[in-house]
Amino acid sequence: MAPPRAPPPPPPLTINPPLLNSANPWATTLSHLLTLYASPYTGAVTTRTSLLDGYPHDDAINQYTFFSPTTQTPSTSTTDPSATSASASASLNTLGYSPLPLRTYLSFITTISAAATASAPAENENGLGGSGGLRRDKPIIVSVTGSPADVARCYDLIRRCAATVCMPLAMEVNLSCPNIDGGKPVPAAYDRAAVVAYLVALRGAVAEGVDADGDAGDGESVEGDGEKKKAVVVPIGLKTPPFTHAGMFADFVAALTDVLPTPISFVTAVNTLAPSLVLVPSNPNPNPDAPDANTTTTPSSSLLRPALGSATGLGTGGMAGAPLHPLALGNVLGLTRALGAAEALRGRVMVVGVGGVEDAEGWRRMRGVGAGAVGVGTALGRLGVGVFERIWRGVEGRATAGARL
Repeated sequence: MAPPRAPPPPPPLTINPPLLNSANPWATTLSHLLTLYASPYTGAVTTRTSLLDGYPHDDAINQYTFFSPTTQTPSTSTTDPSATSASASASLNTLGYSPLPLRTYLSFITTISAAATASAPAENENGLGGSGGLRRDKPIIVSVTGSPADVARCYDLIRRCAATVCMPLAMEVNLSCPNIDGGKPVPAAYDRAAVVAYLVALRGAVAEGVDADGDAGDGESVEGDGEKKKAVVVPIGLKTPPFTHAGMFADFVAALTDVLPTPISFVTAVNTLAPSLVLVPSNPNPNPDAPDANTTTTPSSSLLRPALGSATGLGTGGMAGAPLHPLALGNVLGLTRALGAAEALRGRVMVVGVGGVEDAEGWRRMRGVGAGAVGVGTALGRLGVGVFERIWRGVEGRATAGARL
């Protein structure tokens, strides 16, 4: 029996325009994803992070809210985006992953592919979709997580789906959710050995996929009747948590160089920052001798309680939006420089910048520090899919004005 074929170099992830949504609660349902895909201002669509079997979501402990980063005042205690004030540019969440399993997302993608195939092509010279139909070349990034063996299985399922749909697919492995314990003290991306374990599993999955397709060595597989079919290799990315010192960047990039050739095409930076806490006034405890474990006191003795429920009961979760933006910029810059300094990775791994972007200026800042594309999360929840038009029209407006000078 022939040994498994060596995996080919990872294909690049092309996002045009370089603007997309991040994996978040507003990319959970088919309606969410179809609306994002239909927008002419998204260059790719990312699904909410899923597991092979779905996450056991509990409304009592898996919540989110928007809040003002200056006053710390939540816009709403009911997690209703429609009640969000203009000043509530930050978010806090105690969410886990999507309650929908990976196979459900693959069925959503099949449905979107059928709709795109049935509609008139909708590309123009700028890569933006028009009003006549759905683009067929817009990538869908399927965000997944689980054990190394689980994500290898996820890759196989996504690869098989990619062979049947009209649009390119990619896979993002979320190694950074701060709200999941799973028996481990830190998100996997903080642990070099854990990252290496995922990379080994992913490289093996890619090699097995190529071998299963009977790759002929030129990116095409030969079928029994002599007809050639393109072998499917899906771009893979890793989603990272915020890194806070130089050693974290060095360890992460060292993990990537421990497994060469790398199976990775992109890194999404960053996920939310935890442990973060938003407090709201609480009614006075009627029994001061038995204080509520979920309240704390300020120097003025005002009783406060967490704005959100959480699995721990402490109400801490991941912060995103405007307060995260400077840290996200620093992470994108740090990663692009660290990746560029590693000869084996230089020019091979794109960074997708995520964190606090809600306008053209934020997009430009991300691009200015090296992001190949820019993702939007909290602003999508606050402002809806129209935020992408707002951002891209701002980008184009500045470019048009500059061309006239």
